[in-house]
Amino acid sequence: MKDKKINIDTEFIKLQDLLKLAGLCDTGGMAKMLIQNGNVTVNGEVCTMRVKKMRKGDFAELDGEKITVI
Repeated sequence: MKDKKINIDTEFIKLQDLLKLAGLCDTGGMAKMLIQNGNVTVNGEVCTMRVKKMRKGDFAELDGEKITVI
């Protein structure tokens, strides 16, 4: 499993934006489909909310890649 760390300067980042920033999808539409189809986990649980607020310490996983917000 690959582990990427994304540093944010704000209070949170939306899950769909995190996936785009990490390079796991090219568009918001693609991120929306992946999330709503249950392909993404947040902190170890399936998440279908594309506007889920990801804060420092949270992590998302998709296709064997882990993205941690720092």
